[in-house]
Amino acid sequence: MSRIKLTEEQKALLFGEKGNSYSKCMKILVTLGEIFGAKKLIKVSSVQISGVSYANIGKYGLEFIEDLAKDGVKVSIKTTLNPAGMDLIHWREMGIDKEFAEKQKRVISAFEKIGVEISCSCIPYLIGNLPKRGEHIAWGESSAVCYANSVIGARTNREGGPSTIASSITGYTPEYGLHLEENRIPYLKVILDIKEIKPLYPGIIGYILGEKLKNKIPYIIGPKIELEGLKELSASIATYSGISMFYWKGISEEIDPPKKELILRERDIKEGMRWLKGDKSNIDLIAIGCPHATLNELYLIKEILKGRKVKIETWISTARKIYELALKKGLIDELGRSGVKIFCDSCFVVAPIKGRFKKIGTDSAKALYYIKGRLGSETYYGEKEELLEIAIKGS
Repeated sequence: MSRIKLTEEQKALLFGEKGNSYSKCMKILVTLGEIFGAKKLIKVSSVQISGVSYANIGKYGLEFIEDLAKDGVKVSIKTTLNPAGMDLIHWREMGIDKEFAEKQKRVISAFEKIGVEISCSCIPYLIGNLPKRGEHIAWGESSAVCYANSVIGARTNREGGPSTIASSITGYTPEYGLHLEENRIPYLKVILDIKEIKPLYPGIIGYILGEKLKNKIPYIIGPKIELEGLKELSASIATYSGISMFYWKGISEEIDPPKKELILRERDIKEGMRWLKGDKSNIDLIAIGCPHATLNELYLIKEILKGRKVKIETWISTARKIYELALKKGLIDELGRSGVKIFCDSCFVVAPIKGRFKKIGTDSAKALYYIKGRLGSETYYGEKEELLEIAIKGS
C-alpha cells in the first residue's frame, strides 16, 4: 500500500477501475510522489508535456503514447506540447529525413488522439496556456516552468515526460517541491548594480546565478526588464542550474527579500560574457528562437534586416500561433524575401541536425549549452543585430 494518502477517486484510478492506462498513469505519479516524500496528490489546472521530439523519446516513448491512444484514454485538463523534432509542415526545408519525419508524425498523431493541443512550443504562456497566480500545474519545459513559477506565480515542479502525460490524463500531480510554500522561499538577494538590461544580459545573469546558486532561489532587484528578457532569464537559469524559480522585485509575487546579499556589477556581467562568447569566425548557421521567438522579436528582426538578404543559413524558431499572426501581418513573407527561414513546432536544439553545422551563432544562453552537448557544434553568443549582420555579410 502506498504511503501517500489517496482519495477514493484516486484509489479507483490506481486500482484499474477505469482501465489499465489510467492505472499506469497513477502508478507513475504515486511512485514519483513516494520518491520525493509527497503526502498526497493534488489537482492541477494545466499540463505542458515535455519529451515530444522523437529524437528524445525514441521507440519506447512512442509506443507508450500510442498504447494510451489505442486504449481510448483522453486528457482531463488543458494540455499543450513542447517543441517536436521538426516543423510539422516544412520539415523537408529543415533537412529532416523521411524516416524520422514519419516517426515524429506518429508521436504527434498519438498525442492528438488523446486530446492534447498540438501547440509544439516552449512558450505555452504566450499561446493560450496561461495559468493564474497560485494555481497548481504540471509543466515539463524547464524554461516555461521557471517562467510560470517566477513571473506568473503558478506552482509547478520541473516534470519529466512520463509524469506530464500521467498528469494530463488523471488531472493530478504529487504535492512536493515548489507546490509547497516553504520550498518557495528565496535564499539570496541579488542586487543588479547596472544601469540597464541589455539584450544578452538576462542570459548572462541566468548563467552566473545558476553557476553560483546551483539550486537555491534568488530574489533579484534590478532595472526594468521586458517580457523577452524574463523569457531568456528563465531559460538560462534553469539550464545552468537546478533552479526552477526566481523572484524579480516588482514583477514576481510579493515576498520579503532575504538578508543574505550578492551584488552583480557590469564587470561581473562582462566576465560571464567572456565565458559564453566564443569566436565568430566560420559560422554556418544563425539560430534565433530558443525559447521560441515572440511577435515583437520577429518585428525586431525585420527592422534589423531592412530587406537585406542573408548569405549564411538563418533559422528563426517560433510557435505556430505566432507564425500565423505574423503571416497575416506580412512579416513572414518579408523575412522570407531576406532569405530567413521561419520554422514552427520545433527548435534547433531538439531537431536531429547533429553534425550538419560546424558553428552555430545564437542569442540564447540556453541554446549554447544544448548546441554543444546535443549537436556537438561550436557556438558564438551574440545579440540579434550582430548575428544578423554576420548573416548578411557572410562569416
